[in-house]
Amino acid sequence: MKTRITQLLGIRYPIIQGGMQWVGTAELASAVSNAGGLGVLTALTQPTPEALAREIARCREMTDQPFGVNLTILPSAKPPPYEAYLDAVIDSGVRVLETAGNSPVAFIEKAKRGHMRIVHKCTSVRHALSAERNGVDAVSIDGFECAGHPGEDDVAGLVLIPLAARALRIPVIASGGIADGQGLAAALALGAEGVNMGTRFCATVEAPIHDDIKRALVNAGERDTQLIFRSFRNTGRVLKNAISDQVVATERRSGGCEFAEIHPLVAGQRGRAALHSGDVDGGLVWAGQVVGLVNDVPSCEALVQRMVAECQEALASAARRAGMPEAAVLQEA
Repeated sequence: MKTRITQLLGIRYPIIQGGMQWVGTAELASAVSNAGGLGVLTALTQPTPEALAREIARCREMTDQPFGVNLTILPSAKPPPYEAYLDAVIDSGVRVLETAGNSPVAFIEKAKRGHMRIVHKCTSVRHALSAERNGVDAVSIDGFECAGHPGEDDVAGLVLIPLAARALRIPVIASGGIADGQGLAAALALGAEGVNMGTRFCATVEAPIHDDIKRALVNAGERDTQLIFRSFRNTGRVLKNAISDQVVATERRSGGCEFAEIHPLVAGQRGRAALHSGDVDGGLVWAGQVVGLVNDVPSCEALVQRMVAECQEALASAARRAGMPEAAVLQEA
């Protein structure tokens, strides 16, 4: 499959593994890259820039294909040393940087000097246009269905993806709500030139997550996520469990709540422990509505190959239904 995204990133298929805290390690990233997509390490999963450099080296031992590093920039009273993490990425020779959270403008020039391609992840067209003006090479646009932080506009991918594709000159990657080849075909039809998947890649053999968590994702339906942090205008979508139920109940309490009241429930280390122990109710498990489409735990290789075949069949089937030449549609894809 050839799109501007495959050409930009040097990959065989326009399928990107989202940068996920605690999950974006060498095991998963290398498996996705070996399968022909773009695996992504998560910088802040590593405790220090030096540890990130070691993880990059470990990933390079496991794949000779391109992979990227995610750097999520968030407001904090005591921010991590973002620039030092970026230096570790550049010094390690990684050529793809995925940014998310706040604007990456402070780091774009340095990343460009390091010969990096920058993919910025955002949740609105206005932020995507700002990223384009600031010089990023592609935008990953997150619909309201996504896991993590979908923003505060509540615009779903079916509307957001074509709006972004029409507004931007740089390539658009569709993110949120995609788990299979039909989703990839739909994204291409909407004007995107690739897809980004997080929740789907969590339910793979190589994901560094306990099997009980993977089974919970497989068993969940599309109604088994919920929105937290709405009262703080920092909305997050997570899997329904005892912890998220308690967070939502506290936020909806008459008179509201202070973040300090729920902080012990939502602490990142508690979520990390749940992912590793398999205790589904032990902490937050971030997941998108796409869990309704996740029904097995394949290897990354099997998942990517299946998606490509499903995408080609979906495009051909759509062409047949529309009375169009299949060969022309598949050649375009």
